[in-house]
Amino acid sequence: MKLRTIREIDPGGKKVLFRADLNVPLSEGKVADDSRIRAVLPTLRWLLERGARVAVCSHLGRPEGKVVEELRLKPVAERLSKLLGKPVPCLSDCIGPEVRKAVEALKDGEILMLENVRFHPGEEENDPKFAKALAEPFDIFVNDAFATAHRAHASTVGVTNYLPAYAGFLMEREVEVLSGLLSHPRRPFYVLVGGKKAKDKLGVLTGLLPHVDGFLIGGGVAFTFLAAQGLKVGKSVVDEKLIPTIQGLMDQIQKSGKELHLPVDVVVAPELKEGVEIKVISVQAIPEGWMGLDIGPATVGRFAEVIQRAGTVVWTGPMGAFEVPPFGKGTEAIARALISSKAFTVVGGGETGEAVEKLGLTEKFGYVSTGGGATLSFLQGEPMPALEPLRAD
Repeated sequence: MKLRTIREIDPGGKKVLFRADLNVPLSEGKVADDSRIRAVLPTLRWLLERGARVAVCSHLGRPEGKVVEELRLKPVAERLSKLLGKPVPCLSDCIGPEVRKAVEALKDGEILMLENVRFHPGEEENDPKFAKALAEPFDIFVNDAFATAHRAHASTVGVTNYLPAYAGFLMEREVEVLSGLLSHPRRPFYVLVGGKKAKDKLGVLTGLLPHVDGFLIGGGVAFTFLAAQGLKVGKSVVDEKLIPTIQGLMDQIQKSGKELHLPVDVVVAPELKEGVEIKVISVQAIPEGWMGLDIGPATVGRFAEVIQRAGTVVWTGPMGAFEVPPFGKGTEAIARALISSKAFTVVGGGETGEAVEKLGLTEKFGYVSTGGGATLSFLQGEPMPALEPLRAD
């Protein structure tokens, strides 16, 4: 997929509506993780250095069409201001006379931030009236919010009916890397799947089956696979309804000659809590009343062997409940195996991206997607409404 990008325009003196995904975690009124803000800096700097007059818009959280004070974008504007080294005033709305006036007053190379677009119900409804009001003060639209590209919202799709639309550098790179995985990956190509629920990953497993050489399954997802093999998994997370589907998928993987690697040992505990008693145990012997919360050392060793011979690995979902010590050891060990391998390693955003950021290893991976759900949708071949208006072909 080729996109029309900002390289095709001279943004000097133009009023630019810039859509970013600045849906960042806040703590005590401050940005707790600024990686999504940093991801759009190259595009913003390029526009500002060339004299564009930029208004940044984004959503934050799920205010459900109402003004929620804790979800205002002021802390995000403050962090962006520090990173850019220039003032980024934050307006109290994203449409209306105040916005029009503030945008008109911008000088070349100046920037401001609009308020949370989800304070208006028209955003998630992709309402044409709201989209038109959002687009009205601007000359062009630049979309650098890949993480929202699987949604047809007013600020990602609707505004393109009223403004010429271009992709920013982050959007361009995400599409380039993910398209490359589907069209010409370095072989062997493995997908490492974790996370809590099998149903969240079923689409990516079936969607990528024709493209990959094998799967490695950890995290909560693994227990539905183990249960589908007839193993008793105690109180571990299992999606009972999915067991027949998973059995069918395992048959498909086997018939297609692809590899499937499941845990051989797991870390179990009576409950997900810091300080509880834990055991490392074979997947054949998980005790009744205990739950699997991480992959064990033998599984780490086996997965690491596969990773060492891989050409490409896409990783989506932590290997355990990494946010609660000591159940993050499997995720860390696998992260370190990935960065020490010769494979081109792609982290699929979301929780996996958070885990990698927490470990301070982001820069050591081949590519860390900002996408989460959007990355999985793209790799599954699902519609990506926000990419369609940016297509060059």
